[in-house]
Amino acid sequence: MDIIFLTEIKAETVIGIYDWEREIRQTITIDLEMATDISNAASTDNIEDTLNYKSITHRLVDFIENSKFELIESLAENTARIVMDEFSVPWVRVTLHKPGAISASRDVGVIIERGTRTASLRTKDS
Repeated sequence: MDIIFLTEIKAETVIGIYDWEREIRQTITIDLEMATDISNAASTDNIEDTLNYKSITHRLVDFIENSKFELIESLAENTARIVMDEFSVPWVRVTLHKPGAISASRDVGVIIERGTRTASLRTKDS
């Protein structure tokens, strides 16, 4: 298994349970680790044979900026679902950061893993 990762994808969104949070946009960041098989892409040197991380980033930023979740857990779960379903990723780790959510802490967040790391990796044609 190979892993493609993205670090600190930033987006502005409505997130939180308090009334004041429902009226503003806050910055969240997401780190992704995604299982894939890069061997074909490595031999062909063709973007069509790998996960296109630019496409994944654009899709997630659009989704996040148009979402209005109360809990970061819900946002993380939906992010994982998009990556797995729309980009045929068998395993993903999503780390979602909500910096400044607690004044006594620089950052808070969740880390979730979905899928199976040892699952047979799906190819583009399967």
